[in-house]
Amino acid sequence: MDLMTDDHVVLVDEEGRTVGLAPRADVHDRATPLHRGFSCYVYRDDGDVLVTRRSLAKRTWPGVWTNSFCGHPRQGEEGIATVHRYARHELGLALEDVRCVLPDFRYRAVDASGTVENELCPVYVARAAGGLRPNPDEVMEHRWVSPEDLGRWVAAAPWSVSPWLAEQLPGVLPALDGGAPDPGQYRP
Repeated sequence: MDLMTDDHVVLVDEEGRTVGLAPRADVHDRATPLHRGFSCYVYRDDGDVLVTRRSLAKRTWPGVWTNSFCGHPRQGEEGIATVHRYARHELGLALEDVRCVLPDFRYRAVDASGTVENELCPVYVARAAGGLRPNPDEVMEHRWVSPEDLGRWVAAAPWSVSPWLAEQLPGVLPALDGGAPDPGQYRP
């Protein structure tokens, strides 16, 4: 079994209760059911945050700039364990100080092909503990940017980044500055 592609997503109801599983390869289409996901923003000791450009091989939002990485937990997998698993796979990166800053974030978005993302998606921040070795199947480019520059980028051109980055960023920026976000402000 391939660690990242032969797995499943955890389907949830409107209250976030698990209601089943579906093969990850089959779930993202024009009628994607609500499922668990996560997003993570990685920062360095100098405060810069990592943004990545999704590989053109990605099924959803290929070639789009987004947060550091995101993905789907497996059934019974704790959120922080999922974050570490994906960081190693997508970025070849070890993390420290992983913390959830928007535990109740949820979004639904449709990409240019009509594919829907529909996720209950806790958002994490974490500090990089070493260098990057991006997996080219996942990441085609990456940049370290200041939180201020990222905020200006998204404010000026929200269409140039993933919709989840644009929606999450107001709650993530205070956490990158050491503050506490107000998760309730960002619930749909």
